[in-house]
Amino acid sequence: MSSYMLHSLETAPAASLPFLEKSLKGFGSIPNLHAVMAESPKVLEAYQTLHELFSQSSLNAIEKTIVWQTINIEHQCHYCVPAHTAIAHMMKIDSTIIDALIHKRPLPTNEQQVLRETTLALVRNRGQLSHEQKQAFFDAGYTKQQLLEIVLGISQKVMSNYINHIVDTPLDDAFKAFR
Repeated sequence: MSSYMLHSLETAPAASLPFLEKSLKGFGSIPNLHAVMAESPKVLEAYQTLHELFSQSSLNAIEKTIVWQTINIEHQCHYCVPAHTAIAHMMKIDSTIIDALIHKRPLPTNEQQVLRETTLALVRNRGQLSHEQKQAFFDAGYTKQQLLEIVLGISQKVMSNYINHIVDTPLDDAFKAFR
């Protein structure tokens, strides 16, 4: 079995360098997930692009966190659960929401709970929602656009969660406190 390298600016394929430099500029260091993804420049580019697009979606910071963490927890991602817990704290997400997500407890509002349930249904049922599930989502005040944006978030998280499972990406020191 071959292990994957945590690439740096010195070891990465040349085509990955602009993306690693972007990570370094944005995070102050190169997250291990990005260092692993650098093995395939197109994978790193796709991941960063999906992240940017989902970050620019119409979902607010709490809603993005709910989508990300719901997927991470469902996929049992050893890397992304603590990483997004740290990110949620940096985004100043209320700790009751963070804890409810991690411990699979009800979220504070019906809207948040419906968002979690819709995201879970999409992941578990491979994109298939019943009429009732869609109606509950829309009745909670969400839009058709936002339903599609959840799929964008799933796309991003499938990349990171699956790669972390394949590679067993080591957790960055900055995320270890959130294991």
